[in-house]
Amino acid sequence: MFGIYKKIIFTVFLSSLSLFLERSYSQNNPSEFIVVLDAGHGGHDSGNTGNGFLEKKIALQTSLQIGNYLKNNSNIKVIYTRNKDRFVKLRERAAIANRSDADLFISIHCDAFTSSKVYGAGTFVLGLHRNADNLRIAQKENSVIFLEENYRSNYEGFDPNNPESVISLVLMQETYLEQSIEAANTIQKSFVKNLNRKDRTVKQAGFQVLRETYMPSVLVELGFLTNKKEGTYLNSKAGQKEMSETIAKGIINYRNNLVSSVFKDKKILTEFDQKQKIEIKNKKNYTDIVFKIQLLASSKSKSIRKSNFKNLNNVSKSKDGKIYKYYYGRVKTYNEAKKLKVKAEQAGFKDAFIVAFENEKKINISQVIDNNN
Repeated sequence: MFGIYKKIIFTVFLSSLSLFLERSYSQNNPSEFIVVLDAGHGGHDSGNTGNGFLEKKIALQTSLQIGNYLKNNSNIKVIYTRNKDRFVKLRERAAIANRSDADLFISIHCDAFTSSKVYGAGTFVLGLHRNADNLRIAQKENSVIFLEENYRSNYEGFDPNNPESVISLVLMQETYLEQSIEAANTIQKSFVKNLNRKDRTVKQAGFQVLRETYMPSVLVELGFLTNKKEGTYLNSKAGQKEMSETIAKGIINYRNNLVSSVFKDKKILTEFDQKQKIEIKNKKNYTDIVFKIQLLASSKSKSIRKSNFKNLNNVSKSKDGKIYKYYYGRVKTYNEAKKLKVKAEQAGFKDAFIVAFENEKKINISQVIDNNN
């Protein structure tokens, strides 16, 4: 597998860099980049049927064409969660991706709205729904669990109609958020640049199918079937060909950017080899260790004034590649950091997590927490 990252046990406070260091890329064997394509709905679940169009059919045909396009690249392996009209449970869709040790998970859907005037393609990554519209979309896509037998036990009481239940999805996938944003952003830009589609931007919302995947994951809403013109386009062979090729190009660009960043930054790989040799119990001077709370990561830069961060003080910003990261606080012990995390959560940043820095460089938090309580 291409795998820049190797599977690890997740904790909410694990930093994105620590994951990068846990999943190593083999420079001598740049093998397959595995993409799992998930056609939404299927079988007795038609999805939305705006203007008589079938979301399950459009999602399947588009997914298959994306796969056919990607298969022309010898370095990419494609796996489908379904390749025909059948019902697949949300949990099983994610399990397929996890068993495949995939590098990227893409779930394809079509949107709907009460107004027939709304149109445009959008991409979503897992996270807190930032507004009512994002919550609506998450509830719509998650409601498919009601069609499954024993859904209450399978999803541990999760209720798609309860906003707090959706919030509770955040965030086993926090570690992959930055890569998910990067992949979504690449696909979204491809929509705008290649097809001149209305840019609905990259958003975050609580999708069950994304929650359970252990790799960068993106949900794509191709457009609105409730807009007759857009629905007709998405239901047509020409529209599906254009959309599938555009998404495939976005995936290839994401993969190429990932390869490029790994080969250019040999320093990171060297640091990885060194860090692998460090035992947590080794004696170490922790006077230079500080902890911060990561509030969010975004492809867009925002001012760090208090009003943008729910009146939290001492917010800082850093740029990692194309991703901006926003941190709250700066303390010397892990116990103090846990208190700051509670404050961040109380302020509304429910997906906040603790990260560690040594001499202003982010490090694997597991190396220091046992020695710094």
